[in-house]
Amino acid sequence: MTASETSPSDHVAHEPRMSLAEQAPDVYRAMRALDASIQLDPVLRELIKIRASQLNGCAYCLDKHLHDARAAGEAVQRLDTLGAWEESPFFTARERAALALTDAITRVAGGPVPDAVYDEAARHFEDEELAQVIFAAVAINAWNRVAVSTKMRVPARS
Repeated sequence: MTASETSPSDHVAHEPRMSLAEQAPDVYRAMRALDASIQLDPVLRELIKIRASQLNGCAYCLDKHLHDARAAGEAVQRLDTLGAWEESPFFTARERAALALTDAITRVAGGPVPDAVYDEAARHFEDEELAQVIFAAVAINAWNRVAVSTKMRVPARS
């Protein structure tokens, strides 16, 4: 196995590396404040959080936001098909535009957000709300990186 490869056991049982909330409390509070300041429809916001977390492979955030979405009454079938939202009939054009933009922002290392994706989102959202969609995607991507880099543990649920 090379240094860049990992075994499945490397990703299953692990201890958290550190608590950024404890080691950098001011920055952590600032991240929480950024996240809390985002003003967006709660259902759409959870869809954005879940989708980015799927793409980033963040089990901690997936668990948290799937739980939150179900608790808020989101339909299980929509959540079950979110990973294939482009093929699923359960999302509105507006949600699809936000999800496409979330995908593009999350995958930005592959190139800039395509004009067509941005323009489609701009057709469905006024500028102020579009800014909120962008910040929602940016914030969850930051949280995903916090959780993955520190190996935040998914809590057991009964």
